[in-house]
Amino acid sequence: MTPSYTRQTPGASSRTVTVSVETVFRRCGAESRVPGSWGRSSGSPGSSGALRPTMSSVAVLTQESFAEHRSGLVPQQIKVATLTSEEESDPPTYKDAFPPLPEKAACLENAQEPAGAWSNKIRPIKASVITQVFHVPLEERKYKDMNQFGEGEQAKICLEIMQRTGAHLELSLAKDQGLSIMVSGKLDAVMKARKDIVARLQTQASATVAIPKEHHRFVIGKNGEKLQDLELKTATKIQIPRPDDASNQIRITGTKEGIEKARHEVLLISAEQDKRAVERLEVEKAFHPFIAGPYNRLVSEIMQETGTRINIPPPSVSRTEIVFTGEKEQLAQAVARVKKIYEEKKKKTTTIAVEVKKSQHKYVIGPKGNSLQEILERTGVSVEIPPSDSASETVILRGEPEKLGQALTEVYAKANSFTVSAVSAPSWLHRFIIGKKGQNLARITQQMPKVHIEFTEGEDRITLEGPTEDVSVAQEQIEAMVKDLINRMDYVEINIDHKFHRHLIGKSGANINRIKDQCKVSVRIPPDSEKSSLIRIEGDPQGVRQAKRELLELASRMENERTKDLIIEQRFHRTIIGQKGERIREIRDKFPEVIINFPDPAQKSDIVQLRGPKNEVEKCTKYMQKMVADLVENSYSISVPIFKQFHKNIIGKGGANIKKIREESNTKIDLPAENSNSETIVITGKRANCEAARSRILSIQKDLANIAEVEVSIPARLHNSLIGTKGRLIRSIMEECGGVHIHFPVEGSGSDTVVIRGPSSDVEKARKQLLHLAEEKQTKSFTVDIRAKPEYHKFLIGKGGGKIRKVRDSTGARIVFPAAEDREQDLITIIGKEDAVREAQRELEALIQNLDNVVEDCMLVDPKHHRHFVIRRGQVLREIAEEYGGVMVSFPRSGTQSDKVTLKGAKDCVEAAKKRIQEIIEDLEAQVTMECAIPQKFHRSVMGPKGSKIQQITRDFNVQIKFPDREENPGHSVEPAVHENGEDASEGREGKEAEPGSPRRCDIILISGRKEKCEAAKEALEALVPVTIEVEVPFDLHRYIIGQKGSGIRKMMDEFEVNIHVPAPELQSDIIAITGLAANLDRAKAGLLERVKELQAEQEDRALRSFKLSVTVDPKYHPKIIGRKGAVITQIRLEHDVNIQFPDKDDGSQPQDQITITGYEKNTEAARDAILKIVGELEQMVSEDVPLDHRVHARIIGARGKAIRKIMDEFKVDIRFPQSGAPDPNCVTVTGLPENVEEAIDHILNLEEEYLADVVDSEALQLYMKPPAHEESKAPSKGFVVRDAPWTANSSEKAPDMSSSEEFPSFGAQVAPKTLPWGPKR
Repeated sequence: MTPSYTRQTPGASSRTVTVSVETVFRRCGAESRVPGSWGRSSGSPGSSGALRPTMSSVAVLTQESFAEHRSGLVPQQIKVATLTSEEESDPPTYKDAFPPLPEKAACLENAQEPAGAWSNKIRPIKASVITQVFHVPLEERKYKDMNQFGEGEQAKICLEIMQRTGAHLELSLAKDQGLSIMVSGKLDAVMKARKDIVARLQTQASATVAIPKEHHRFVIGKNGEKLQDLELKTATKIQIPRPDDASNQIRITGTKEGIEKARHEVLLISAEQDKRAVERLEVEKAFHPFIAGPYNRLVSEIMQETGTRINIPPPSVSRTEIVFTGEKEQLAQAVARVKKIYEEKKKKTTTIAVEVKKSQHKYVIGPKGNSLQEILERTGVSVEIPPSDSASETVILRGEPEKLGQALTEVYAKANSFTVSAVSAPSWLHRFIIGKKGQNLARITQQMPKVHIEFTEGEDRITLEGPTEDVSVAQEQIEAMVKDLINRMDYVEINIDHKFHRHLIGKSGANINRIKDQCKVSVRIPPDSEKSSLIRIEGDPQGVRQAKRELLELASRMENERTKDLIIEQRFHRTIIGQKGERIREIRDKFPEVIINFPDPAQKSDIVQLRGPKNEVEKCTKYMQKMVADLVENSYSISVPIFKQFHKNIIGKGGANIKKIREESNTKIDLPAENSNSETIVITGKRANCEAARSRILSIQKDLANIAEVEVSIPARLHNSLIGTKGRLIRSIMEECGGVHIHFPVEGSGSDTVVIRGPSSDVEKARKQLLHLAEEKQTKSFTVDIRAKPEYHKFLIGKGGGKIRKVRDSTGARIVFPAAEDREQDLITIIGKEDAVREAQRELEALIQNLDNVVEDCMLVDPKHHRHFVIRRGQVLREIAEEYGGVMVSFPRSGTQSDKVTLKGAKDCVEAAKKRIQEIIEDLEAQVTMECAIPQKFHRSVMGPKGSKIQQITRDFNVQIKFPDREENPGHSVEPAVHENGEDASEGREGKEAEPGSPRRCDIILISGRKEKCEAAKEALEALVPVTIEVEVPFDLHRYIIGQKGSGIRKMMDEFEVNIHVPAPELQSDIIAITGLAANLDRAKAGLLERVKELQAEQEDRALRSFKLSVTVDPKYHPKIIGRKGAVITQIRLEHDVNIQFPDKDDGSQPQDQITITGYEKNTEAARDAILKIVGELEQMVSEDVPLDHRVHARIIGARGKAIRKIMDEFKVDIRFPQSGAPDPNCVTVTGLPENVEEAIDHILNLEEEYLADVVDSEALQLYMKPPAHEESKAPSKGFVVRDAPWTANSSEKAPDMSSSEEFPSFGAQVAPKTLPWGPKR
């Protein structure tokens, strides 16, 4: 489709599109080699190799960019093939039809630019999406309402941030009630989102920093880029006073951490600038060009020589001062040189003023001021042009008197070198003047590359600008072109209701493109936003008439169509559409005349609209309703709670287990995300299939662990009260009993059975609690709700639940605390008998009252320990606050050297927190550092996956473990010096080598903590060091131990948690090495030896199974023994558990009558007897040939051989029909027992007689029917022809012979047709 270069917008004012001819030509995709062309671009992001849309297909250029294009283009750079009307019909060249592939990479290195259609360089695609996680601590959160998490103001802000930045946000609450935010997207989007998050979701602090006023601009940077980058990096808002404000204070707003970072960066920038000097020199504006020099060469030279930065204000800025920045000595040199130039020019130069037309000023200036620089370079004269917004036409020349005349000549030459002209042409003809892919204008550009053409949208004229002679020639050619087009082109406008326009266009423009291609016209359909019914058709008069007729026919057909709304639940829309639209494409292919429109997902609508012919719409409706019914049936869903640790086993290696369950049960199974706390697996599909999948998943869990399942009978009427409000009560029982799963029957089922599933001991505990609770509910249950601040809950519960258990035991009441997802986080529920509940209520209220009594206390902590409490954003303090009822602990600011620590909170909490801080200090003072030497090669194994083993040891023993850095060259014995805390650790030891036998530094692991804990942790670390043992296994069994693709050995390694190394086959070694933890090695060795025993037993069994027995059977009986599709021989093989091998017909070296049976000796003999029994029966059979008229064969065989199979089954015979081309086409062979053969022959002869009568009648009727007319033979096709092929250019090569099997080999020999018992298919 040819892009439209001009577009008339009804009611819109005219707009001018300024286009250089060469640019238009390149824009249209011509084969131009002009640097910087911007037509099709495979490399530019987002272009997808397509033209980028503007208001039309012509790009809008500014005056400067036009001049840049014009000046940067020379005639030799444009390569355009000018096509005459005769050449357009010529065949393509060989290179056009078959572009050469790119050369090898080695050749490309020396090539300037590879030619051909394959020359575009394909760049590797890099991932542009990143993910970052930000944490907002509880004390810094702006919105702390736990009940409104995921809604309210916080959610609105997150949505706004997502819409504004384009990043994706996911929020979650951490255990410490801090807010974790995961942001995904492109780097700049993530950084902007982070800044917004800090500004809007985190409480803001502010600080000021004072730096000298002259340094402020360095903080801002060029165009404010440095300031923006600093704000993004630190997630702060930095306010710098305006230049007219005398203040030197910079205000920083953000989080404490961000403020510190930003303050540090600002002070760094200021410190850097303190080292540099700045000087300003007043120089008259008129002398700036002499100081800069032609093309800024002189000032660049001064800057390079002195190392000083010189900033000369551009001509458009009215400032006169020149700013010098640099080291003081060099700066002084640079200032001196500039002053010298200024003084000299001031003495020697004079000026003259001349009048030059305003329209010619741009030619004097030239592209990017190049003409002015050229005059300055040649003559040393500066030309001053009045600004474009000024009406003045006076041009001032400044320079030495003897050079002014030459400069004046050049100014007038440049001013008069260009002219402007206009050609009258209807606006609708503009795109035809440009031509397809710009080829019409290309003819002009070849001759006159400096001509510039303006097409004015909505105006009937074309403006030409360029050298006078070139413009007149171009004008003549365009006028001739316009005259020719007016004579042979036409246009028409038709009215069609705008609601039909999108149907006229068709999917992806299919309909309108077909009409355009067939009629060779251009069709302009107004956009939907205009609501216009006017369609314009332009082109050849005949094509215009044809296109008009077709469009009107299409419109009238649409008026007769009907629309139907189908109600389909929105949840099924995506399924009906299918992945990448596959399923909806199938429906559209099945009903091509029906247009199916789904609502926008954001509308939450269930209405699917069908439009098309009435009958087709009805058929499509029924089809889609049936599809929806199937989807409803398959959308049954059940949830299965499975312990989190077993999810990986249910998934299996590479998803093998879950994939198998999905395929066999035909269900959809969704598992929770790995980082999710949910244990529920959701199964979707047909009800029966979902139940089957559920049973299989539960059985996997049961097999993997000591999972017990107990059924408890509790009256159905008590179920709701046992579950509690939003499941709070039952959840508290499940958590208390080690996370067992308690499953109640579906409400309304009438079942009393409650299922408890989990580890045996926990299940029993849960059963007792559930029965006790049910008994309480049956007698008389009493409930009371009390409220306490959420931060008190952990303190009330106590460490390991000790405090709350004490209350429970003393009163006998159950106390239920809210879960994280509960709306009312301060609500505590007490359940039980009334007197027990009242007593528990009194005890809890007394505890809460004490907690509400806020006191302030202080304690002394040595400043050397302060850092331990405040590092990692105060993690230790957060843990203390969490554990002891939200007590606030304040340490003095760093640098004050104060040892006073303030605690504020409930009295009991403050005392407990003080005690805990004292314990931590005692631990710190008793802390020692111990070395543990473990060879570096074992460090990864000791750490475990993602450091899990080492994390467990640090938790168990409350120690810190530090691993050394990896040594790059472990072969060297001399260790590089390690720098710690800025000091040289190797000081005083230079040149000395490590003592022989001492552990290398890269092997030493440091453990810090209490001495006894460090020793225990060291033992635990050493126990994790893998040990290697060797096991002798016969070499011939190694491949069986490894298994198919290593599956056997992988299974053993996973089972015993060891690494098993089998020697390479070429070593012929019997030794297998097992490496792992000492505790696992014995089990692994026993398992390996057990496997060896199994394999040896299999070998013995294999020897017994390999007994061979040969049976001599005439080859003519072989097909009967094999049976139809191998049915008979397969039955014998399965029944006797043997392998039966028939001789290869193509192998003449082996006897054709020998059948080999392999298996256990007894089984092979039984199989032989079965074969000989069949042979005995076959030997009694006879074969008879029957003459049967070939014209009735097809009738006797029947559709797909159904009739002949029925006859063969009925008479227990085999009937074979002759193949096509047989000597006697009427000869049919019947084989079977003598009496059966006779009966079968009688039957088929009777059928022949009956069918033959029909055949004779049919042939007689054919004589009176008109024979079909044969079409005249068409002239042979000329085939695909190309010009300039290698075989035409060089006589040594010839065109490939398409009939030659050597030049065009087949993909394989034709498969011989399968021989059927009743002959070939007809």
